[in-house]
Amino acid sequence: MSHDVTAGASPASAAIAPTKTDAAVRAQYEAMPYPPRDPADEARRLVVGTPSHVLEINHYLYAGRRDFRQPFRALIAGGGTGDACIMLAQQLQDLSCPAEVIYLDISEASRAIAEARAKARALRNLRFATGSLLGLPSLGLGLFDYIDCTGVLHHLPDPQAGMDALAASLAPEAGMGVMLYGEYGRSGVYPLQEMLRTLVPVGTAAAERLAMAKRLIRFLPPTNLFRRNTFLNDHLSGNDAALYDLLLHSQDRAYTVPQIADMTRRAGLRVVSFIEPMRYEPATYMSDPQIGRDVATLPYLERAAFAERLASNLRTHVFYATKAGYDTVARPEDSLAIPVLREMDAATLAQGLKPGTPLVANLDGFPWRAQLPPLASAIVAQIDGRKSIADIYTAMAVKGGLPVWDEFHQQFEQIYVVLNGINHLLLRFRSGR
Repeated sequence: MSHDVTAGASPASAAIAPTKTDAAVRAQYEAMPYPPRDPADEARRLVVGTPSHVLEINHYLYAGRRDFRQPFRALIAGGGTGDACIMLAQQLQDLSCPAEVIYLDISEASRAIAEARAKARALRNLRFATGSLLGLPSLGLGLFDYIDCTGVLHHLPDPQAGMDALAASLAPEAGMGVMLYGEYGRSGVYPLQEMLRTLVPVGTAAAERLAMAKRLIRFLPPTNLFRRNTFLNDHLSGNDAALYDLLLHSQDRAYTVPQIADMTRRAGLRVVSFIEPMRYEPATYMSDPQIGRDVATLPYLERAAFAERLASNLRTHVFYATKAGYDTVARPEDSLAIPVLREMDAATLAQGLKPGTPLVANLDGFPWRAQLPPLASAIVAQIDGRKSIADIYTAMAVKGGLPVWDEFHQQFEQIYVVLNGINHLLLRFRSGR
């Protein structure tokens, strides 16, 4: 089913008439849809990411209790070439959920790619619209149980107006998954953007601007912030659309955690979690015990802001925010919670968890190590998406040698903190699926 909408098509949207910047943004994505995707690839893989994975939506916004046998409406605001809408629509279709996922974007070229991907998968729950998310009040699309807005708000002339429009389209207890650029991890980007605007102003032919960007990068001095920023790699892919999006975008800004908290609060929303959670905990980076104790007592968003400044390598911020006035995050304290591994095989993971051997990861240059408890391998091996925490205890008890419940549950919570921290362990309840 197709639904076409044009920005400025009614008096309600006249107040947000397109600007020259809007036209430049639209022209960019018509000429260079981003990220580049080939619909033929749908036959061999589903592109999975965050936000908007159905397990994450349930865990962070519905406390793991969303029943996907009930109708579910989602808006992908700024759908681009379709990653979020294809992933979520496929996951909801696999659950036999009576869902409607609406894709909205200003670019016809991007929409064409997303529609071709949906057709390749025979997705029946997707509806496509063309237009700006700022025009939502005039589009008559109704309210949504979930909204995805990935990499869009920071390209608007007024990001707060965009966040406000999205929040107004949420059902009373619904929520959003958002991605915005991170200020510290993009150090060097904005001075380089300014230099390129001086050398090849907006409006210069795209080929000329790309050629100059490549030339300037090649001759940057070793002291240049962009050259010293080893966390940025978009320009190394060899893809012109990625390079243009990074350095030649006509409208682009980045955010800190406090700025995100303020923008969501102004829209009547509340941040419930950043993804991956452990990147936003100072303890991840801080080994000094006194400083660690001091910051551990800070409220969540203050800890997240401290961790962001401490790490200084967060290029993007992915977060979930809700309208609900109560805790919407599933918690491991409830023994009826069902642990679910996100895009990981339990047997393979369990086999790799050797007693006494830490879990190791490279967090964009930071060497992260986490020690897991003795029962980690045995507990993870029991995670099948059907057993509750209590069921896992019972199944392990049959084999004998299991400690008392309190010790078992303490070890499970230690595992949860680590694996949820890297966004691989989520929770749901039997009322949801």
